[in-house]
Amino acid sequence: MRHSPVIPRRGLVPLAGGAAPGGVPLVAVAHGSRDPRAAATVAALLEQLPVDVRVAYLDHCAPTLSQALSGLEEAVVLPLLLTEAYHSRVDLPAALNEVRARRPRLRVQYGTTLGPHPLMRVALERRLAEADVRLGDPDTAVVLVSAGSSDARANAVISEMAREWRRAGWWTVKAAYASAAEPSPAQAVAELVRAGAPRVAVAPYLLAPGYFADKVRRSALEAGAAVVADVLGPAPELADVLLERYEQAQRQPVSLAI
Repeated sequence: MRHSPVIPRRGLVPLAGGAAPGGVPLVAVAHGSRDPRAAATVAALLEQLPVDVRVAYLDHCAPTLSQALSGLEEAVVLPLLLTEAYHSRVDLPAALNEVRARRPRLRVQYGTTLGPHPLMRVALERRLAEADVRLGDPDTAVVLVSAGSSDARANAVISEMAREWRRAGWWTVKAAYASAAEPSPAQAVAELVRAGAPRVAVAPYLLAPGYFADKVRRSALEAGAAVVADVLGPAPELADVLLERYEQAQRQPVSLAI
């Protein structure tokens, strides 16, 4: 199922290529992982963007944000994160302000995270459909799994996504968290099985494969899930959201005040 793109495709340029005519370079900042599959997934996502784009990582791998901004006079910086939490509200603004203190002539527009956005649910539905889960199946309960956060506001976003998704016709949709909050994916699956759900499918609201994704798959299947969909990865919907956030940041950037 492919939706109409939010922003028309304009032809791709290489990650290391020159900026599209009149375009401001984009620096997309991912969390980072020791698992090489994560960086490969981020690269596959960014390769879809028709702008000059660089990647940076908060942890575990290079380049850092400062390194990615090197040589640029202007940039749009976007957190390649799925919900607003500590990294996007504190870590990234602090890192950007540190770079700007050393380079006062650097012009930066800071944007918002990928989610929440209606297309994120479309991407989740894409991954479920690829796992042979009929969308809105009244005999299927869905567990929507995020990484989890110590920020209750971020977890509340996932709970609200689950509530809204129930309207699609599923048996039910329940939020779960891979860390920092409850229920865990295994707990959510077990609760639904005990409640009589005919079938339980798990939809990981995770950007890339790695430790959390592997743990979610293993524990959910052991708890009785019938299927665990793939991570969001380089879904075209995410590329569309990134382009929308990129253009939005140039019109109305997010404040870097912490």
